[in-house]
Amino acid sequence: MDPERAGRRAAAEPPPPPPLVRVAPSLFLGSARAAAAPEPLARAGVTLCVNVSRQQPGPGAPGVAELRVPVFDDPAEDLLTHLEPTCAAMEAAVRAGGACLVYCKNGRSRSAAVCTAYLMRHRGLNLERAFRTVKSARPVAEPNPGFWSQLQTYEEALQSRSLLPREPSGPSEP
Repeated sequence: MDPERAGRRAAAEPPPPPPLVRVAPSLFLGSARAAAAPEPLARAGVTLCVNVSRQQPGPGAPGVAELRVPVFDDPAEDLLTHLEPTCAAMEAAVRAGGACLVYCKNGRSRSAAVCTAYLMRHRGLNLERAFRTVKSARPVAEPNPGFWSQLQTYEEALQSRSLLPREPSGPSEP
């Protein structure tokens, strides 16, 4: 391939997403590469890394705690049972003055789903607004269909416990 043609091809491909992005105050989303970089973790004030994988290594920074959520990026995996304890641990780290990095291999599906759940549970956002917040910070975010369905179930559970406002269901009947 000639250099001119190679240059045009490289220019057409979008650049890879940054390894670490801020989703909300004290909440970061990223890839396994982000968790392995001690300097950016320290600059961001990360005290807890939520490793949403079975195989990715833990954080590469001293003094940073790890919470592992052992799921594969498979629509059949049960992420739902992990959401409450994971979100509670994340909120505890934030309340203690720290910050959280949620990551998986590529920072697209598993970690995006957990960040979305956290925004729903602890910031009171509905699923649509929570995911829009995650997606605007990390455009490659896209939970797989099984995780999306579990987020819908989680939203319903939060609404039934009055932890999220209910969406209007249409005009009320007289």
